[in-house]
Amino acid sequence: MSKAPAVIPAAVKQTASLIFLHGLGDVGTSWLEAFNMYRISKAAPHVKFIFPNAPIQRVTLNMGMPMPTWFDITGLDQSAKEDQEGIEKSSKLLKDLVEEEIKNGIAPEHVIVGGFSMGGAVALHAALTSPHTLGGVLALSTWLPLSPTFPQALVSGDKKMNLPILQCHGDSDPMVQLRWARKTEEVIKAMGFKQYTFKEYRNMGHSSCDQEMDDVSSFIVKNLPKTG
Repeated sequence: MSKAPAVIPAAVKQTASLIFLHGLGDVGTSWLEAFNMYRISKAAPHVKFIFPNAPIQRVTLNMGMPMPTWFDITGLDQSAKEDQEGIEKSSKLLKDLVEEEIKNGIAPEHVIVGGFSMGGAVALHAALTSPHTLGGVLALSTWLPLSPTFPQALVSGDKKMNLPILQCHGDSDPMVQLRWARKTEEVIKAMGFKQYTFKEYRNMGHSSCDQEMDDVSSFIVKNLPKTG
């Protein structure tokens, strides 16, 4: 059982939600602090920001050490075997969190999902396999998991082609290599997504930078306009 999510409540009446998943070995609070540091919640006061915590599980790549992780990782190249069961389990968990927001009166198109690294992988998978067309996807330093299962795994694909997707990646990322991210770009574009944007950041490793966080803030403000 993982810890309860870290949350930045909406500062005014809530009309939108953002659910953002951290990377391997991290916790939700780290990204809550980053969003606060870049004043993203101030730019979108009507948005509730939710930062879930991954359960503690053993990670094959890290010699079986237990740590917060959304799924198991066996290697850092594209030929490494993917943990399909773990990816789909975390994808369902994220989709369940989306359903909670919908039950609380937030329209699906007013919910953005996102994440960093493996968290971004789960967010991409969840958005593409959700029955809803969401407000957008923030995919930071990440990739599309289980990509050979697409486009067959796409749910309501005909309605989703206008789903806004922002994929951000550093050109110096040693963990999730840029060419792997560009492969995801090829797959998503081949599926016909019309509002897909890939942004590359010079000299950025497996991390974030000021320009990227500014782009994230702009994406949120644009795709979760204040309503009501």
